[in-house]
Amino acid sequence: MLDQRLIRQNSKLVSEGLNRRGTKIDLTQIQENSQKLKEIEEKRSNLQAEGNHIGKEVGRKIKSGLNPDANELKILRSQGNEIKQKVGKLEEEEKNISENLKQQILNLPNIPSTLCPIGKDESDNREVRKWGTPLKKEGLKNHWEIADDLQLFETERSNKIAKSRFVTLFNQGARLERALINFMLDIHTAKGYQEVLPPILVNTSSLTGSGQLPKFSDESFRCLEDDLWLSPTSEVPLTALHRDEIIQFQKLPIKYAAYSPCFRREAGSYGRDTKGLIRLHQFNKVELYWFTDPSESEAAHEQITADAESILQALELPYRVLELCTGDLGFSATRTYDLEVWLPGAQKYREISSCSNCGDFQARRSSIRTKTNQTTKLVHTLNGSGLAVGRTMAAILENGQQADGSIKLPKALMPYFGKNQLIKK
Repeated sequence: MLDQRLIRQNSKLVSEGLNRRGTKIDLTQIQENSQKLKEIEEKRSNLQAEGNHIGKEVGRKIKSGLNPDANELKILRSQGNEIKQKVGKLEEEEKNISENLKQQILNLPNIPSTLCPIGKDESDNREVRKWGTPLKKEGLKNHWEIADDLQLFETERSNKIAKSRFVTLFNQGARLERALINFMLDIHTAKGYQEVLPPILVNTSSLTGSGQLPKFSDESFRCLEDDLWLSPTSEVPLTALHRDEIIQFQKLPIKYAAYSPCFRREAGSYGRDTKGLIRLHQFNKVELYWFTDPSESEAAHEQITADAESILQALELPYRVLELCTGDLGFSATRTYDLEVWLPGAQKYREISSCSNCGDFQARRSSIRTKTNQTTKLVHTLNGSGLAVGRTMAAILENGQQADGSIKLPKALMPYFGKNQLIKK
């Protein structure tokens, strides 16, 4: 969430920052409401101070011997009651304006970092680096064709269980998924991440704090009888772990690695990636999450990206790193690197991780602060997939395909899977 005071005092700076995203946002009403709220708060505060003064004056006069029923005290009490009524009306007006203002600001995206390249859409994203040599040959299969040959997962029967865009993994497919999750968690915890297994169901406050609500309510599955939603990403419960807390400065940075199933409606994406593991309503993911001091967040962004890259390198999967332009940034991000893995079947790179620095955006929405030298300030939060498990499996299947129909597995997975290949049974 953006700083209300900044919007009120320097709306031009905020407008220019938001406009870099490619969408012009008129902040006039927000600025007017913010100014009006400030004036009401001051008026209410002054009246309360006046009322407190009258109350003390009544007590002082009675203590000095004045009859409690004296006319002078009746006048003072009458003034005090009148002030209470005025304060009550102002508090109600203040509450209404404050709630309206909060909802307006909650719908504003984060301001892009000045380091973020200017651009309109994904075509303006900047390639930062590449790793590995992409496999390019004729006759290579897509991962769903390989999975069908090896009977790794089933989609048609999954439609009976749920609906389209769900899969059921079988035998080697289920085992490979489990191996990948354990492998990723072991790599990250060895780097100092604390392993977390958070709830799958999250409440409205958690989704609001991380930035998914109110703007993206149509992207999440909701439990109608409860204030609970199926989590779209572990970023949501991990942000909420420290909601309304002051984290001891000495504990920063806090680094979490969490496995969880994720659920997304994928609204607006119908007709895209209908086959395979790329765009599902339910998928597994290992998420990396940092809480850090603001002065360290840029360095932390480079590190969390490198940690996600280390999984791809260990699995010998060619990839590239893109820095997203202002027009392609996610709602909560101020700066983002996307990792795109090479899929030989499609002969193109596809996103497998998005590593973002959110600055103090989520921390302000969730009231997460730290304290040093008697000064309290908001922390910075960062997140990144480390990695999306289904997409990793898809990349392994396509990059490891052999002429005899088997799939060569990366050496690093051998201790987890127990074999060095997938074969038809």
